[in-house]
Amino acid sequence: MDEFPAKVSTETSSQPTQSNSGLRGFSVGPVKMDVLFIRTIPGILMIVEIVLGLLVWALIAGSTYLNHAFGWVMFVSVTLWVITTCLFVVYFLSVPEKIQFVPWPIAMLIFNVIATVLYITAFITNAASVPANRDTDYNNLVASAFFACLVMIAYSASSFFSFTVFRGQGSNAATNQATGSLPA
Repeated sequence: MDEFPAKVSTETSSQPTQSNSGLRGFSVGPVKMDVLFIRTIPGILMIVEIVLGLLVWALIAGSTYLNHAFGWVMFVSVTLWVITTCLFVVYFLSVPEKIQFVPWPIAMLIFNVIATVLYITAFITNAASVPANRDTDYNNLVASAFFACLVMIAYSASSFFSFTVFRGQGSNAATNQATGSLPA
């Protein structure tokens, strides 16, 4: 019985297994690209917000406008376009998995709600500031108001889905047992 610890080997070995990481994306060093993020609802909505937001500010920037109200629309659309593009890159590179001390669901919920409110004001300002006379830039300004409305709807949908993610994250074992579902 005294020789027992000397005979026990604590070395372990593992067989190389094929992981499912190829399905989700690929990694190059510390960077892991999540290709499937583009197929999720938040990913699709972010792409829509980026493309339509670009159209809003490009249509206004391409026209000559004398009304300073379009400055507000430009500020909102360019600022939110840059932030949304950065957030898309953050999620595409799986940064939330690496930086877990940031409460990503609540941060995205707050951002999307603020973006929705700002785009509501930008859409109303844009639509109300289109001149009644049909000058050369009339079509650009009307189209920018239309796309601002679509971006506002996209941010509203993102707010809804961010809320469902946030609400789903706050469940615990007691509520899961009460509803009949157990965590995996």
